[in-house]
Amino acid sequence: MPTVFAHALVPVAVGLGLGRRRIPARLLITGAVAAMLPDADVVAFKFGIAYADALGHRGASHSLVFALLLGALSACFHRPLRARAWTAFLFVACSVLSHPLLDMLTNGGLGVGLLWPWSEQRFFAPWQVIEVSPFAHRFFSARGVEVLWSEARWIGVPALLLMAVLAAPRILWERRQSR
Repeated sequence: MPTVFAHALVPVAVGLGLGRRRIPARLLITGAVAAMLPDADVVAFKFGIAYADALGHRGASHSLVFALLLGALSACFHRPLRARAWTAFLFVACSVLSHPLLDMLTNGGLGVGLLWPWSEQRFFAPWQVIEVSPFAHRFFSARGVEVLWSEARWIGVPALLLMAVLAAPRILWERRQSR
């Protein structure tokens, strides 16, 4: 997995790129937290649930169904998020879905249960370019630095480019309108 905080980069980049009028601050924060939420499944280890189990790490919480459920929950709470229901649904569902898609790009682990509950098969992307993050006890090591560098290159830089591509038309439009 990329480090849990790297997962927040995608929704933050999209939200900032689209601007506050489309993605209000509360929705942006919700999307960032939701993008990190699938890794809460590591708690399963404390209950004796095996990594490879459907409820284990990178299983059900990394599925399309989980992303859609969190998106639907966000749509129900769209008013406190200061967004339209459809915007809350799409932004949060896509934020959560970005998590397993990034995990599929890592070079370790058992893959991602993207199609749970229809299939317990675990998937990887054809290109596994992101160094898998060590768990907490080994994170502050040379290996941890290697992972952070990998994330900067494969998540951070593309996220910044995505943000710029999304922001550029909006900024140019706003400048034209202010003349």
